[in-house]
Amino acid sequence: MKSKFAQISFAIFLYLGTSTTFAQNADAIVGKWYNTEKDAQVEILKEGGKYSGKIVWLAEPTENGKPKLDKNNSDKSKRTRPIMGMKLLNGFVYSDGTWEDGTIYDPKNGKTYSCIIKKKDDKTLEVRGYIGISFVGRTVEWTKVQ
Repeated sequence: MKSKFAQISFAIFLYLGTSTTFAQNADAIVGKWYNTEKDAQVEILKEGGKYSGKIVWLAEPTENGKPKLDKNNSDKSKRTRPIMGMKLLNGFVYSDGTWEDGTIYDPKNGKTYSCIIKKKDDKTLEVRGYIGISFVGRTVEWTKVQ
């Protein structure tokens, strides 16, 4: 009887312990990250169970004394919006060590790509943008803002 109780208690302990660990891992990307060139910081947040990110710092936030605008956007109606504060990561969900099903917008070329994010280590994210299948794309590394 004691043995059966010990086994059930241990199983419950393992379940509760691992479910907490998964929740912590899912939020591991929350925070501020430098892009590859270190000329922008993106703050990743959790909103309604999904992860998104917006630009919160630019090395050069102005152009000709005015805020930099989204001038390369393929949607002409969005070309007057400022890059600072722009949401460029949208709709990511966590699944088994990967944040997936999201999109990334590149203000340098005005295009939106499907995207997956993986955590390389505590200070580095691997951000992969792609069109169609993830094998055809580009991976860049973002570093944690200290």
